[in-house]
Amino acid sequence: MRAMDITPKLYSRIAGLDPRSAADLLAPMPDAQIAELLTRLHIGHAVEVLEEFHPERRKRIAAAVPFGTQAPLWLVGHTYPEGTVGRLMESPVAVFSPTATVGHTLDTLREILRHSMVIYLFITDGDGHLIGVVAFRELAFAEADTTLDQIMLRDPFSLRPQEKLVEAMRQVVKRHFPIYPVCDDAGRLLGVVRGQVLFEQQAFEISAQAGSMVGVEKEERLATPWQRSFRFRHPWLLLNMLVAFGAATVVGLFESTLDKLVVLAAFLPVMSGQCSNLGAQALAVAIRGMTLGELRAVSPWRVMAKEAWMGLLNGMVSGVIAGVALYFVAQSQTDVAPIKLSVVIFVALSLSCMFAGLAGAAIPMLLRRMGADPATASAIFLSVVTDMSSMGIFLSLVALAMH
Repeated sequence: MRAMDITPKLYSRIAGLDPRSAADLLAPMPDAQIAELLTRLHIGHAVEVLEEFHPERRKRIAAAVPFGTQAPLWLVGHTYPEGTVGRLMESPVAVFSPTATVGHTLDTLREILRHSMVIYLFITDGDGHLIGVVAFRELAFAEADTTLDQIMLRDPFSLRPQEKLVEAMRQVVKRHFPIYPVCDDAGRLLGVVRGQVLFEQQAFEISAQAGSMVGVEKEERLATPWQRSFRFRHPWLLLNMLVAFGAATVVGLFESTLDKLVVLAAFLPVMSGQCSNLGAQALAVAIRGMTLGELRAVSPWRVMAKEAWMGLLNGMVSGVIAGVALYFVAQSQTDVAPIKLSVVIFVALSLSCMFAGLAGAAIPMLLRRMGADPATASAIFLSVVTDMSSMGIFLSLVALAMH
């Protein structure tokens, strides 16, 4: 199969697959065809797909990439952690010495422009340090014997390859440059990253958070084969079922109480639902704060205290409403004083919601402290914590009220 046989349908299929499935589909194809397909993909996705190949095959694919593409950095990109600028780097195609004249530069660019679009010229010294940038349009107004150091913008802005995408986005959001140089800590030019690629990758990272919270892997796409989707999702569902047994165990411990006060069974979903929703709100705020870097300016203890206080306030309001409802329902269905049960559900909802708010803020912080993605299955962990605590507190207080 020749490179020209690459069809839009094949490209769309590869672009819609997760990295492992895409690599499996590409594996039988010639290295040159794989290389051409990967050059058309979003570079972040291309790096992830290439990462799935054996190192030797990876080198052959990179060596087969046509002139002027981002391929030479593919072997470097996958060595940087996920979610960093380094994984999105491309090779700079227009790097010149500060002593090069405009005339000589234009002659050199004629060949480069046949294969690549040039927006900026990057000026480096003999050791590869980035010392300036020249916009391509500046060459049109300069004399042929003018040297690049005379028209370059000195000390240009640059990114670091190890920077998190959210940090990079914070720096570039007001600059709106089409391309940004990427340098090491010593200022040596390593590559470039396109502004559009940064925004696209960050948008993908944000869109993946919702799935991560309920155990959906970031890699999974709509076109991912059902077998792989099953392997991605089922372990988390098993974990969810396992921890759900904890909540069922709590209810089982108070079986005798429920037998005497059947009316309470109708209020267990109220307890669970209110606490789960309130905890999810705290969880969403905490994860968003981490994503935007806001947590660095606020003490984690202060965040948890605020969410616990918010939970208590919301729980008290919900408790008043639920207490009034339980009072009227319990008047004709139990020998226990309805007012006593109303007070119990008020206290239980207040305490349970307070604990749910605390857990919603604490769980992503704990996951990050353990080195995991704060969003990873956080909703599953939160669900079991809120269910067990809310039902345990409610039924314990009811049991005490009956004695």
